Amino acid sequence: MTDEKAPSVDLRTDEPHPARVYDFYLGGKDHYGADREFGQRVLSICPQLRPLARANRRFLARSVAVLARDHGVRQFMDLGTGLPTSPNLHEVAQGAAAESRVVYVDNDPIVLTHARALLTSRPEGATAYIDSDVVDIDRIMEQAAKTLDFARPVAVSALALFHFLPDPKPAELLDRLRDRLAPGSFLTISHVLPALQDVADAYQGTMGMGTLRDRDEITALFGDFELLEPGLVDPFDWRPDLDPAEEGPGYEIVGLGAVGVARKPD
Repeated sequence: MTDEKAPSVDLRTDEPHPARVYDFYLGGKDHYGADREFGQRVLSICPQLRPLARANRRFLARSVAVLARDHGVRQFMDLGTGLPTSPNLHEVAQGAAAESRVVYVDNDPIVLTHARALLTSRPEGATAYIDSDVVDIDRIMEQAAKTLDFARPVAVSALALFHFLPDPKPAELLDRLRDRLAPGSFLTISHVLPALQDVADAYQGTMGMGTLRDRDEITALFGDFELLEPGLVDPFDWRPDLDPAEEGPGYEIVGLGAVGVARKPD
């Protein structure tokens, strides 16, 4: 289910694209020569970026599974979706509870093209895609309300997103979003840390980068939401017991990224 007809898209395969470069880090197939060339250049600066991206993806799966199985969440909204890479959020959520309803949000026409083809739902649940800038909370909430009931808890995720947005945009959009979520809702964030300034500089010269934030600044984005255990931690340190397939403890990426899941108090 989507909100509009798909437009024709110029994929601009001669230029690197953030979503396709990230897909390259993850070992996906939706990237081109320019994406691989840029990705390899960044990996030469910071080889740890590939295991960091993969750890971030595994964190997504673990956090969604915890919210669906342990907290009974049946509604999810993903801001800044990026290219579909299995397992996708809706696959994890509907694998735990088939009736789960999921809304993806992105304003990238390349992501939009892929999402329409790949983000299909189980019959018992629902999966929708909203073509919108993530800072346009009014439009997002209006469109998402066609699929989600905001009078009930919703788990909102923003993974590897806010470091692409300069201050004060993340804080402003989250202030508006948190106020509109029902008690018992959740907010999940992953964010790179200032240790990746060299990587940010490489992106800034080619595709743009917003603001790198330290752990205190990332924690502040949760506002009055209460962080679940184990708090704001490295990606591989968030409930690693749920991922027996994880390849090692990931010490090579310590201090490069931070993740957390927080709940809106009753």
